[in-house]
Amino acid sequence: MDPNDLRNEALKREWTDQFVEVNPDRPELKRFAGIVGRVVTVNQNNKALVDFQDGAWYDIAASEEYLRKLDPTVAKAKYKNVNSAQPIPEKQG
Repeated sequence: MDPNDLRNEALKREWTDQFVEVNPDRPELKRFAGIVGRVVTVNQNNKALVDFQDGAWYDIAASEEYLRKLDPTVAKAKYKNVNSAQPIPEKQG
């Protein structure tokens, strides 16, 4: 197996379904400061796809330099979405 594939699989195991907050010291992530997100998966570019409860997923480097893992018992109370991919009945045809 390719070393990049091995790294990607390791990152998926480490980050998928983790509750996270961004590093607020990173200027490009300030808009997410204080918001609890959930890592949906890690893509092939080793970016965590994070759901910040607004219906969109954002790709952020799967690294503690960018993301901080939270205690799941505390984070679940602050995380409002069960699944952002839920249908919105009033918008369905």
